[in-house]
Amino acid sequence: MNQILSSIHPDAIIGENVTISPFVTIDKNVIIGDNTYIYSNAVILEGARIGKNCRIFPGAVVSGIPQDLKFKGEETICEIGDNTTIRECATVNRGTVAKGKTVVGNNCLLMAYSHTAHDCIIKNSVIIGNATQLAGEVEVDDYAILSGGTLVHQFSKIGKYTMIQGGSRLGKDIPPYIIAGREPITYSGVNIVGLRRRGFSSEQIGAIQEIYRIVYQSGLNNSDAIKHIEQIIPDSEEKQEIVSFITHSPRGILRGYLE
Repeated sequence: MNQILSSIHPDAIIGENVTISPFVTIDKNVIIGDNTYIYSNAVILEGARIGKNCRIFPGAVVSGIPQDLKFKGEETICEIGDNTTIRECATVNRGTVAKGKTVVGNNCLLMAYSHTAHDCIIKNSVIIGNATQLAGEVEVDDYAILSGGTLVHQFSKIGKYTMIQGGSRLGKDIPPYIIAGREPITYSGVNIVGLRRRGFSSEQIGAIQEIYRIVYQSGLNNSDAIKHIEQIIPDSEEKQEIVSFITHSPRGILRGYLE
């Protein structure tokens, strides 16, 4: 561990083979896992829990206090999973009393100047593009990709295996397996290329396409579309994922491009 010219609180817990470059700040109540690399001028603040094999680039701030007026200084945390990279000047705030923690999963990439606000839950293998901004309590499921400059409204949910076009503004929930784009943002088809890259079969992709044809092109409202899907589409993990997401979407899902 290299501590030269860095400020490291004596109570911080640092794992094995961690590299800490000059001019790094590490606060109290911080845990950093083995083989993590902290680059110069990164700031790791109180409540950070950083996993193994992570890379924190210059100017990044992990576990900053929430930009939320309900935060009253309570002890909360910011969890960063294993093998996750946080690029230059990205910020990840810790939680509030709402959830008590902000979570970024394993194998994620948070690109430069992105912001992950208080109480967000980002699951595994997610890519957050340059300058993308997540408001408080946003949830992003596995393998989602949010391209650069995306703005996500608070409490929004983004399903797994989605692809969001750069510069999009999200005010509704984005169901799984799709591409979302255009202005204003709409359903733009199934994320076929992304699903194939993740090993989905043609049959699985075809079933997903048929489900979204019913949701977005049948003229049925969401409730009736779900009933129709349950009746005619064979059971599968993908079907249940989509049905559950739409059924439990508090904000409602984004509209279709034919509406």
